[in-house]
Amino acid sequence: MTSLYIYLKRYSRRLVMMALPMCGAASLTSCDDFLSIRPLNDVVLENYWTEETDVYSVLFSCYEQMNSNDCVQRMILWGESRSDDMQAGSGTPNDINQIFKENILETNPYTQWLPFYTAINRCNTVIHYAPEVAAADPNFTDAELRATIAEAVTLRSLAYFYLIRTFRDVPYVVEPSIDDSKSFRIPAEKFDNVLDQIIADVEAVKDDAVIRFGENTSENTYRITRSACHALLADMYLWKGDWRKCIEHCDYVIAQKGIEYVLMLDKNPNSTDVELFNGYPLIPEASTGSNEMGKAYNAIFSRGNSFETIFELASNGNRIGRTTSDNPVAKLYGTDDNKTGQIGAPAYLCADPTSSTNDYFTKTDCRRLENMLVQNNKGFISKYAASDVTLNYSLATGEMRSKLTYWNIPFVNWIVYRLTDVMLMRAEALVELAGDTGADSKLTDVQTMCYREAFSCVSAVWKRANNKRVATSDTLVYDDYATSRITMEDLVYDERQRELMFEGKRWYDLVRLSLRDGNNDRMLSKVVQKFQENGPAIRIKLSTRDILFWPYNRDELKVNPYLKQNPAYDTDKSEKNI
Repeated sequence: MTSLYIYLKRYSRRLVMMALPMCGAASLTSCDDFLSIRPLNDVVLENYWTEETDVYSVLFSCYEQMNSNDCVQRMILWGESRSDDMQAGSGTPNDINQIFKENILETNPYTQWLPFYTAINRCNTVIHYAPEVAAADPNFTDAELRATIAEAVTLRSLAYFYLIRTFRDVPYVVEPSIDDSKSFRIPAEKFDNVLDQIIADVEAVKDDAVIRFGENTSENTYRITRSACHALLADMYLWKGDWRKCIEHCDYVIAQKGIEYVLMLDKNPNSTDVELFNGYPLIPEASTGSNEMGKAYNAIFSRGNSFETIFELASNGNRIGRTTSDNPVAKLYGTDDNKTGQIGAPAYLCADPTSSTNDYFTKTDCRRLENMLVQNNKGFISKYAASDVTLNYSLATGEMRSKLTYWNIPFVNWIVYRLTDVMLMRAEALVELAGDTGADSKLTDVQTMCYREAFSCVSAVWKRANNKRVATSDTLVYDDYATSRITMEDLVYDERQRELMFEGKRWYDLVRLSLRDGNNDRMLSKVVQKFQENGPAIRIKLSTRDILFWPYNRDELKVNPYLKQNPAYDTDKSEKNI
């Protein structure tokens, strides 16, 4: 096992970038350019960093690393496995099965954070050397330099954001490992300090980021744009508890999508690819008047690079030889040959709403059949794994039937942020901004406005999923939820679960809720639903604040004496179970 300390020291003096891609042009001009990058090893510093193409080569390696198998698999497992969305599937490896049992030891390989620090180090390298190249290469303009720095800084902040949400306090390094002058045996920086710093970093560069790389280019979603900066800022401010700032950055993203929608209609006034739901432009599940649905799923998750995407990691698996055995989605969620992936969906989510109680999905909600495939009373994850979804709703019987086609190997783009995610962040921030009702349980005018705006965001997402364009048949009714902050919070969190299921979001949502509540009670009431046995023991184990975060890996503890293990994880007990 390679620790962070050993990794950084190993790469001092010489920049030996694993899978460092080379690009033949100063900037990416097509999807093919982006996906055709090839490795270059043992790059000597003094013979490199001389022209613009060198900067872009290492910049693209930052994206490559974030999209590596190790990073994407951790995005899935860190963000979902401990939540109420997932349970063990078919042939679940022991390392993952122990996570589902809430028996996470410091020896578990998924406690290793090196894949994200590799991305961070590459970003630090770009930030360090790009100004020197700009000074030497007149073709590398100041605007291009600032935009490049904005991409690297935002990617670095995103990597740190994953780390602090998973481990809480982490070592914070902003210098590349290029010489022996810096010691990388450093203490972990407090969660709040890192959060404040990465917020400040992205705020400082957001206006330098490119608004759009051009029309009809995948770079608008595969690379960091100004909207991606604002989406990340909205998410980070939501964790910080700065509701107004969160709303401000959400509004920027939503406004940009509104502009894109207007421009789309200017070109093709008859286009039905995107429609307005409560005024928000979203891809409909079905064309108007049609009972055949699945249009939104196929655009967002199958084809990728959709109108709704803000930032996604471009799949290049088919170009670098990924196979089913090392593809994260294929292993965890399933393929055409084996729909039963290593991870499954809990029974309570899979219940058929037409014949039994299902508190999460209505019978018209496309997402239940898009997210999960139910066979023999077991739930298998189909989101991302299915290459094509066709749903048919019968007005006569009220039943919905699905036809799913699976990828042989799922070369799908992993979505980090999309429009409905931002809409629901905005809804959450609005609810928190409104706060609690007074002693007389009456809402003030300001609270009513916040609640109604929040409800409109949630309702728009729900309407798209249920293929409803008018309010007459809605089951979501404002008066049923606008009774208190808690009921409105639950509405937002339930909709986030339905909409973003299996996208690496749910556990982080529950951690954020618990930190805000000051206890784990609501998180526990949701998570224990998936445990058919040992529920009381799990409830006790998950009752403390520290347990919300993962343990440091044993290798990191061995080489860095400044790291102190999360108190929720007993090191002595871990040793005995090796």
